[in-house]
Amino acid sequence: MHLRSSDLPHIPGPFTVVKEPPTPDLPAQRDPKVVATVSEMLGKIERGGLDAVRRYAEQLDGFTGDSLEVPESAFEDAARTLPADLREALDTGAERTRTFAEIQRRSLVDHEEEVLPGLICGTRYVPVARVGAYLPAGRFPLLASAFMTVGVAKVAGVSDIISCTPPSLNGAPHPAVLYAARASGAERVYAIGGVQALAAMAFGLLDGPEVDLLVGAGNAYVAEAKRQLYGRVGIDVLAGPSEVAVIADDTATAEMVAADLLGQAEHGPTSPASLVTTSARLAHEVGPEIERQLKGLSTNHIAGPAWEDYGSIYLAEDRETAVAIMDLLAPEHLEVLTDDLDWYLENLTNYGSLFLGPWSTVAYADKGMSGTNHVLPTGRNARFTGGLSVAGFLKALTYQRATVESTKAQALPVITMSDFEELDAHRDSAQLRMDLLDR
Repeated sequence: MHLRSSDLPHIPGPFTVVKEPPTPDLPAQRDPKVVATVSEMLGKIERGGLDAVRRYAEQLDGFTGDSLEVPESAFEDAARTLPADLREALDTGAERTRTFAEIQRRSLVDHEEEVLPGLICGTRYVPVARVGAYLPAGRFPLLASAFMTVGVAKVAGVSDIISCTPPSLNGAPHPAVLYAARASGAERVYAIGGVQALAAMAFGLLDGPEVDLLVGAGNAYVAEAKRQLYGRVGIDVLAGPSEVAVIADDTATAEMVAADLLGQAEHGPTSPASLVTTSARLAHEVGPEIERQLKGLSTNHIAGPAWEDYGSIYLAEDRETAVAIMDLLAPEHLEVLTDDLDWYLENLTNYGSLFLGPWSTVAYADKGMSGTNHVLPTGRNARFTGGLSVAGFLKALTYQRATVESTKAQALPVITMSDFEELDAHRDSAQLRMDLLDR
C-alpha cells in the first residue's frame, strides 16, 4: 500500500517520500505462488470432495478429531471456562454490531413508484438463502469476526448460515472464537481453516447444498480463494492482509500515530501501514517513535517486519495533496487526526472505513465496539466497493407492473430501437401488445 509510478500524475501538489518499501506495491494475495497454490487446492478438493478437505485439515490445521463439525459440548465448555470479563466484552461487541446492522437494515426499505401512467416499478430487498462465514483464527484468535459476518447475516434475515474456523488451539477451535460465534447466533460451526474451508462451503460438502455467498476476512490464501470462487458463489469483498493509513496534521502526536499504525501492523508481517501528513515534524518523528514502541510490543516480531517491509510515510504540501495521495492508496482502515475533520470527511472518497479524530481508533471497530463492520476491502479495492454490511446479504430485486395505459409509451420506442438493431423478436414482442390495442 504505497505509491506507484502510475500514481504520480494524479497528485496535484508537491510531496516528499520519507519512507517507502523498495518492492512494488502488489497485494499479497496476488502473489503468483499464492495464486497457484490456491488453484491447485481448489481443484483437488473439487475432485476429491470431503476426503480432500479432511486431508488438508489434518495437514495444514492439525485437525485430529472424528467429525469436522464442532460439537455442542465445545460451546458449553467455552461458556463455562472463559473469563467472565471476556464473555462480557464479546457479548457487548456482538450486541453493538447487531445494533448498527439493524439501523442499516431499517434504511433499506422496499418501495414502488409510478414511473409513468400505467407503469409501476419497485424494489424488494430479499436476503440470500445460504451463507458461509469464515471466522479466521491464525496467529491470534480474531474474536470479532463472527459479529461482522454471522451476526449481521442474522439481522439481514438469512435463514441458513454455516461457519468455519481453523482448529488453531491443540487441534481444536479456539473457545473464545466459539463463544463469539454463538453470541452472534451461529448454529453450525466446522473446524476447518483456510482454502479448504471456503472450498467445502462453496462446493456444498458440509451437510447441505453449496452456499450462495462466502463472507469473512482472512489471509492472502483466503482472499485469493474467494477471488477464484467468485462466480460460482458470491463473495463479500477481497479482504487480504489488514491495512491501516493515517492522515495527520501538526495537531497530532507522534505517539498516537505510531500506536495506531502498529495496532494494525501486528496483524501480520505483510500488513501495510501508511502515514500521509502535512506536518514536517510528524513526518520525521513517527519513524523513531515506531521503533521505540516496537521494543515494548510482544508482537514486535510481526509488527516490526510489517513496518520495515510494508510501511510508508509521505509528507504532503497541503491537505488537497494529502487527500489525493490517500485516495490513490485506498486503504482498508483510514484514521484522520487533524483539526479539520469535516473537510476530510467531505473530500475523502476511497477507504473501507473512516475513523475521525483522536477519540476514534481502528481497534474499536476491529473488536466490534463501535458497531461498524471490519470486513473491508484491501489492495486498493476501496476504489470501487465498500465493506461488508447488512446490504451485502440482501438482493435488491426490481419488478414492474404495467397496464394497457402504458403500452404505447413503452412499445413504440422499443419497436423503433429493435428495428434499428435488427432484433426481430424484440420488435415482435412489443408489436404484439400494440396490435392488441386495436382488437
